[in-house]
Amino acid sequence: MPRYRNDPEGLRLPIKLDSTSNGEFEPVPLEPIHHHARNLALANATLHARRLGIARRDFLVSLCGTASTLLAMNAAFLAGCKRGASYAMPAEAATEPAAAEAALAGNEFIFDVQGHFVNPTGAWTKDLPDGARPLSFVSTEGCAAADEPGLAYLRCVGRDEFIKDIFLDSDTDLTVLSFVPSTRDGEPLTIEEATATSALVEKMDGTHRLYLHGRVNPNQPGDVEDMERLAKNFNIAAWKTYTQWGPDGKGFFMDDEPGLRMIEEARRLGVRNIAIHKGLPFGPRSYEHSTCVDIGRVAKRFPDVNFLIYHSGFVTGEGEGAYDPKRTDGIDALITSLRDNGIGKNGNVYAELGSTWRYLMRDPDMAAHGIGKLLAHVGEDNVLWGTDSIWYGSPQDQILAFRAFQISPEFRERFGYPEITPDIRAKVFGRNALKIYPVPEDVLSKHLAKDAVARERENYRNAPDPKFVTYGPKTRREFLNLKRWGSA
Repeated sequence: MPRYRNDPEGLRLPIKLDSTSNGEFEPVPLEPIHHHARNLALANATLHARRLGIARRDFLVSLCGTASTLLAMNAAFLAGCKRGASYAMPAEAATEPAAAEAALAGNEFIFDVQGHFVNPTGAWTKDLPDGARPLSFVSTEGCAAADEPGLAYLRCVGRDEFIKDIFLDSDTDLTVLSFVPSTRDGEPLTIEEATATSALVEKMDGTHRLYLHGRVNPNQPGDVEDMERLAKNFNIAAWKTYTQWGPDGKGFFMDDEPGLRMIEEARRLGVRNIAIHKGLPFGPRSYEHSTCVDIGRVAKRFPDVNFLIYHSGFVTGEGEGAYDPKRTDGIDALITSLRDNGIGKNGNVYAELGSTWRYLMRDPDMAAHGIGKLLAHVGEDNVLWGTDSIWYGSPQDQILAFRAFQISPEFRERFGYPEITPDIRAKVFGRNALKIYPVPEDVLSKHLAKDAVARERENYRNAPDPKFVTYGPKTRREFLNLKRWGSA
């Protein structure tokens, strides 16, 4: 039996540099610099594997394979005059396991506050036309369900794959299962289905590794009224809303009537964490509601509520540069809104990195500005780790890249960005999330290290077989197909 079921020839890189989207924004094609980085990384992997006398797949699965890939990205980016940041990695890490481990192994507590998967048998599938394949772009290699009829292939991004990608193939300790905007009858994952997955994880010695959001679109009938049921029956950790979404295509601001009703109900129910999708706009319609202009206003008005800005307002098409107070979207709009309303650093507004860091990874200048601005203006205690997985496959590549990420001395001095110290890294990876998603001390200090997930992870890593694939749409056509069936 072959050692590897996935990618036995070693053609996939451990850092997944591709155009994949989370389904909420149109994929952005790779540029020539990215293709150069990938080609260089594969060439170096072949060379290093031969030098070490191992197969290329064995090399790429190792930390040396990751180090070699990040070093190739550094070289390509430097050749392209992108110098704002780099992946801090000694050259010897590409071939010396001890050096790679010192640079990349890490032992941080990692709390991913944005995870997703799709229920392949949910009610949302019942209204699809015969033959519809809303996630036809999903990589199904090595997935037995791919050969079954109908929508069975959706199990390839269902809860079993979610658990493997998150808890076995990555260093993630805890995660929050989030939701996408939808009508009440068309949810690709309902709270009941999410709770069943949480219960499955919970059976592993009773350790609570999976937290839940409650989806609320307050501008559609019934959602605010349903918040009490969600709070009482499902032990939700936060509410999740999308201000650009509406059943008629029109969004809202958080200080419009629907948003205020939602906030007041959250306060009444005692669940005072509200996760708000901002940035990653769905398109031109109601675009203004995707910006962060309203965040400072509601944060000032409701100091007893935590506003968690999912994606941090980031917009892929515009990118990120030095802070510009005149800009009306992106991370800059979040910063301006906080400034205009007297919300200082480390206040009641948090910036989350799902899809944002995944995109910034491919441009060191943008990464330096994006991460640097959030740390400098929102505060190093208020940046939250999120990955939007499993749309991007296992989040391990995002974790490893952030472990090595460092803003250049030039950009730190020029723009006032902080050095990414081990303490800042640990805060972003998980310690900051504990302020708003509290975890019992016995879970942190005792159960996580000894539960069945930890034991299964340890056994699995004696012979790991990560896929190194992404599941989200990679082209405009795939993205529009996903939107057509309303499953994201």
